[in-house]
Amino acid sequence: MTRIKKYEHTIYASYLGYVTQAIINNFVPLLFLTFSETMELSLEKITFITTINFAVQLLVDLIAAGLVDKIGYRISVVSAHIFSAAGLLGLALFPSVFSSEYAGILTAVILYAIGGGMIEVVVSPIVEACPTEKKEAAMSLLHSFYCWGHVAVVLVSTLFFACFGIEYWPLMSCIWAIVPLFNCFYFLLVPLYPIVNEHEKMSLSSMLRRKMFWLLMVIMVCAGASEQAMSQWASAFAESGLNVSKTVGDLAGPCTFAALMGTARALYGKYSEKLPLKSAMAGSAILCIGCYFTAVFAGRPLVGLIGCAVCGFSVGIFWPGTFSIAATVLPTAGTAMYALMALAGDVGCSAGPTLVGLIASGQENSLKAGLLAAVIFPALILIGTLLLRKKKS
Repeated sequence: MTRIKKYEHTIYASYLGYVTQAIINNFVPLLFLTFSETMELSLEKITFITTINFAVQLLVDLIAAGLVDKIGYRISVVSAHIFSAAGLLGLALFPSVFSSEYAGILTAVILYAIGGGMIEVVVSPIVEACPTEKKEAAMSLLHSFYCWGHVAVVLVSTLFFACFGIEYWPLMSCIWAIVPLFNCFYFLLVPLYPIVNEHEKMSLSSMLRRKMFWLLMVIMVCAGASEQAMSQWASAFAESGLNVSKTVGDLAGPCTFAALMGTARALYGKYSEKLPLKSAMAGSAILCIGCYFTAVFAGRPLVGLIGCAVCGFSVGIFWPGTFSIAATVLPTAGTAMYALMALAGDVGCSAGPTLVGLIASGQENSLKAGLLAAVIFPALILIGTLLLRKKKS
């Protein structure tokens, strides 16, 4: 059924895949306080929305390690977008259909989380397999589109809410569903390339015996946690902890966070040949620690917002950088490696925001206390990257 011959379209579809991932991860957090007020949901229930999202993605990552090679990459990536669209449409419809609004939201989250988990597993190796030069740059640029998608989610949603009112958020959810629906058909047409030749593929047992693999898994967990602990709570933190309006909180918090994260990835994509990846990741980890401390201990809201925003730049290359190192160190690991790395990242994406929410809940809903606890994640990345620099690929 493939009708488009140029591999550039494969990359463009992959970009939209990460935009879809950004939509399903970052649209609902903009509604946390709205859900809390209109549905009378506790902080624990709000936290569980994020937890179930990334927990389902984690489970899909685990299943995909053995499933994708059997059903093929095209079926996998198309199905992922179908689930993503179904979840976004369900988010608008299920709360009014189910006996419990909260149960309706969780059901929709589970649907789009299935799609998000599969997208994370298959899109990176699809781009890695394309006949491109400068693989590290291509991977960093690919992941930057998650950030641009995040920016678009915040800007477009905020503009929509300002014009029509936050009560029309279900309509906005339906509008966002258009992106995965379109990309579903796009991926049916573009060419896909072999990830690893079957006779060259490393066995799973061999990969699991590599110490380097497990070190990269730890770094990947912390990469997801460092990113999402701040990203998922930035809007609520800006509103409740820094006492700014929702519009200012969304724009100055998660929107600027995502824009600077995308900028970091795009810049590294351009200058990757001049800046060693491991050194860049170590420097970013130090900056990330400083940003968390700034957000927590800033005496003025403006300084706190700057800390939240610059944190986006600091975490920018953690995720794609770890993927690139893994692809270099274990070039024949194939789908299993990408699936398990995505699994580790989603463990972090779930653990980071969950830790923040639970600590905050135990400290009289103090998000500052929750974010302070999350400093452990960039600290572990710093230690891990320093260990990587001592090892020879």
